Amino acid sequence: MIPVYRLGYASFQTKDVEAMIEYYTNVLGCVLVDRADDGTAYISNGLEHHNIILKASNHSYLDAIGWQVNRLNSLQQIRSFLKEKGIASEILHDAQPGIAEQIQFTDPDGNLVQLYHEINYSAPGFGNHGIVPNKLGHIALSAKNAKTTVDFYREILGFKETDWIWDVANFLTCNEDHHTLNIVQGKKSYMHHIAFELRSAAHQFKSSDILAMHEIPTLWGPQRHTAGHNIASYHFDPDQHVIEFYTDMDKYIPELNIMEPKPWHKDLPQRPKKWDSLDYWGTEYAFALPSIEEWKEDRPIANLI
Repeated sequence: MIPVYRLGYASFQTKDVEAMIEYYTNVLGCVLVDRADDGTAYISNGLEHHNIILKASNHSYLDAIGWQVNRLNSLQQIRSFLKEKGIASEILHDAQPGIAEQIQFTDPDGNLVQLYHEINYSAPGFGNHGIVPNKLGHIALSAKNAKTTVDFYREILGFKETDWIWDVANFLTCNEDHHTLNIVQGKKSYMHHIAFELRSAAHQFKSSDILAMHEIPTLWGPQRHTAGHNIASYHFDPDQHVIEFYTDMDKYIPELNIMEPKPWHKDLPQRPKKWDSLDYWGTEYAFALPSIEEWKEDRPIANLI
């Protein structure tokens, strides 16, 4: 297996680069680090050169996910491993500022996966206004064949499954966080949501105030999820992607196959399990934007965040 251990960045095609830059810098409080000649924007959440890439396009969608891998395996060795598994890949040099070498390939659902060993720690640090999340925490994908996609991330990239909701949502991790990737069964392939970690429940409440100041409605939450037990809230970015803010997520101990014990766990020890509900608090799921019916039609499992 390929030793993936960290979610590094999300790369987006966007119909309005400037609106997305405004959102990520003035609302989220991230830092614009670099602009390419074609206008591509590289935005940092704190230390790494970039955690978000924004490229101008006629459509808005997630076009790649970057994962950091252990240096025990060279990219050439990774490419040989992928070839043995029948997976075509390509090694790129200086394709992004801050990353000298990376390898890319697609998962079974067509998502572009980019792996790298190192990224420059050249960002100016955390922002001094806006929400300022701790980190990019996880990405959720809707997959037309979730089981095949989950098996790929487990067997090829070494992810571990930590929980399930019904037969729809699968939670996977490449480190101690309860999940760094969420694969959801759907009729279409798209990014279900992207999530940023906050510092505390107080920071979560403050984030809702900051969103309100920018006239961005909170769609759902704050509430405590079952799988992962994170306190979560959701809103739309300018491209109508769902953004999650969360705190208090479970930590997974793979050697024991349990979550680090917390007072609010109903099961002690809390082991990976299939849940039959979305949240502990009974918070009603509701969206507040006029365009939500169109959003649901295009994203048929929107009611399963």
